Order: sequence, then structure tokens, then C-alpha cells
Amino acid sequence: MSEKLWAGRFSTGTDKAVEAFTSSILVDKRLYAHDIAGSIAHSKMMAKQGIIEEGEAELMEKGLLDVKADIENGSFVYDDALEDIHMHIESALTEKIGDVARKLHTGRSRNDQVALDVRLYLRDETRVIIDGLKTLRGVIVELAEKQFGVVMPGYTHLQRAQPVLFSHHMMAYYEMFSRDQERLEDALTRINVMPLGAAALAGTTYPIDRHYVAELLDFPKVSANSMDTVADRDFIMEFLSAASIAMVHFSRFSEELILWSSSEYHFIEISDAFTTGSSIMPQKKNPDIPELVRGKAGRVIGSLMASITQMKGLPMAYNRDMQEDKPPLFDGVDTLKGVIDIYIRMLPNIKVMAGVTRLATETGFLNATDLADYLATKGMPFREAHSVAGKAVAHALEKGVELGDLSAEEMKRFSELIEPDIFDFLTTDAMVERRTSFGGTAPSRVRKAMDQAIADLGGRVS
Repeated sequence: MSEKLWAGRFSTGTDKAVEAFTSSILVDKRLYAHDIAGSIAHSKMMAKQGIIEEGEAELMEKGLLDVKADIENGSFVYDDALEDIHMHIESALTEKIGDVARKLHTGRSRNDQVALDVRLYLRDETRVIIDGLKTLRGVIVELAEKQFGVVMPGYTHLQRAQPVLFSHHMMAYYEMFSRDQERLEDALTRINVMPLGAAALAGTTYPIDRHYVAELLDFPKVSANSMDTVADRDFIMEFLSAASIAMVHFSRFSEELILWSSSEYHFIEISDAFTTGSSIMPQKKNPDIPELVRGKAGRVIGSLMASITQMKGLPMAYNRDMQEDKPPLFDGVDTLKGVIDIYIRMLPNIKVMAGVTRLATETGFLNATDLADYLATKGMPFREAHSVAGKAVAHALEKGVELGDLSAEEMKRFSELIEPDIFDFLTTDAMVERRTSFGGTAPSRVRKAMDQAIADLGGRVS
């Protein structure tokens, strides 16, 4: 099994250390099903074009399916001498059907073959990830619905800013993950391009039918330039870029869940099933899942950097450096899929401490902007109103109270425009209700946003 398929030009064997160093089989063996699917399509095309006999193509297909069965039942033997999954499969096919297998590589190269395998693989995985993001978006909407009406502080600079609905906050992440899904759907159009037929770099002299292979493998488009085809890894970099942005969103979400579950905030409790304890401190309940997700963002971003760095200095066309495209790609795919899955499982089990979040909106002068708005609606220029509200806050700070704790007489000192209705104007519920602008946090607006999200998703998750 260890005879090399390219050994004809060489007079001595390859050093074992070189075989081990250049072997990629431990990484790329996961491409076996895609490699076999591509080879079956290639053999059918060659038979259609008269390059090989129909019977030979049928024998190749049967043999390839037998090889696939051997891989899947665990009886397949791997050997560093055969370098990669492509050579393993062709060598195994030769053992099963004899010299007919040696015709399989007619009209193609490992260069366009590996490009095909990776595109088939990434097409499948991208679709799985897109489906996962859609499910996650549904889970977020359901969490927003479950907690509809719960108020909490909105923050800027990690300082309490204005009251918002918890549902509005969750729907912000819905929007982030919607954009992530859109980016991947767009990237899929460039992943889903059929490269086979470019051969090593210049195309082939055989009368192949690339469009027929594309039809068999469900590719809507074939690549246009043979050199670009085998040298192109843009689709990997684009996927990892979209994956990195998604992981940034997961990391930001994780950071908030970590903060909110701390004793200092106590806005939420994460289910025991998704937390861990301490080996020394019995009281601890650690948010390990969000922490790990926050950390894993660096892995995917690192995969993007590795991919870009591998490609940045390569001349046309294929270079062996490109063998290293798969470890970061596979790790990026696996990490993102795992993070999506664990969030889908974890989010429905979060308990929101509505009393704590409401109480947090009633301290820290979250109604100062509304005081300025109140004065502006009565004709005072906003910049002047801003200054008046600032003075009222300074006075309240000196007294150690909130704006709502000041008397009507005290409030009136700052402006004659202030009337007794100011106290109703500055309540948490009134402030939230007034944010009726499109995209605002008023319950009516948030309800519309959730209803639109449910319609876009095609219904609720459960």
C-alpha cells in the first residue's frame, strides 16, 4: 500500500523523517467522503466523454464505495508514506479493483482535487453553521419573549446609562447573529464554485466536461481561470473572517453573561448544568462556559491570521505551504459549531433576576437625560437643559439621594419650567415607554421587533 503514486521520477526512496514531516493524513482524513464523491463524479464524467469505458467507471464507483465503507467501519489502514487522503483512497482502490484504478487520476491533479474536497467540505459545514445560527437566533427571541417587560440598566463605558428592556438587550444579539448568518450565506456563494478540471495549474488536454461534474456535485458555477483555481484560498479566509466576527459577538455576549452572573451584578443565574465549582472554595459557581467561549474567540481569530499569513507571499500557482490551510480551517469550523451548539443549550436555562435589574435602574441617575429632555420639550435649548440637569444631579449627589427623591421645591430651583409632573416623567417605566423611535426600547417597538424576527425565522423554535 505504501508505493507512492508519483515515484516514477525518483531513484531513491523518501526519508522516513520527510514522510512524517510532509504527511497530512492525520489532518485531512476527515475529507474522505468528499474526496470519494468527487472521484465518483470525475469517473462518471470521463465515461460520458469517452475517456474511459462505462464499465470501468462503474467498477471505480463500486470500489470507491467499498473504500468508504472500510473507512467508516474502522478497518482502513493509514500510512504516512501515502501523505494524504487522496493518495490513500487511490491506493486502496487499486488494491480492490486493480489497474483500472490507475485511470481515475486521468485529467486531474491533486491540486484541483484538494481544492474540490475542501470546497465540498466547507460548503457542507457552512450550511450546518448557518442552520445553527438560525436556531440560535430563535432561542434568543424566545428568551426575549420569556422576559418581556423586565427592565435593566443599559450601559455605556460600563457605567449605568439609561433603562432598557432586557428583551431589547437580547434582540441586539439577535441582530449581531443575523449579520453573521448573512455573511456566511454570502460567503457560501464563493465557496460553492466547482474547481475540478483546472488540473495542476493549466487545465487538461482531455475532453472533460466541467459543467457535467458541477451538475453531479450540485455546484451552480465552475471556476473561470485554472491558475487562480488551484491557487485560491480566498474562500477559506472569507469563511474564517466571518467566523471570527461571529466569535467576537459570542465573546461580547459571554463577557456580559459573566459580569451579570457575578455577585456584584446578580442580574442572572446560569443553570447548574452549565456551570462548574471550585476545587477549594465550596461556595463557588463559575461561569465556565461563557469564559471558555470568550477564550475560544482567540482560536478562531488566530485561525484567520494563520490562513492569511500562509497565503500572503505565495506566487502562482499551487505551493506546498497550502497544505497548512486545513488545520486552521478545521479548527475554526469545529470551534464555531461547538460554541453555537452550547449557546443554544445554555441560553434557555438562564434565570433573569427581574427585581435586581429593576432596582439597578433606579439608582445612578439614569433619568438625568430624561430631565434634560423634559426641559427641552418645554422650549429650553437642549444644551442649556443638559447643563440644568447636570446641576440637579450634582445637588442630589451632595445630598446622597436620587433625582426622584428631591422635593418639588428643590427641583424648581433649577428651572421654573419644572412642574410637579416631572416625577411621573422620570420613573423607569415612563422612560422606557417613551423610547418609541424605530429601533428604540419601548415595549411596543420591542414587541414589533420580536414579531418580525419570528416571522423572518419562519416561526418559533419550540
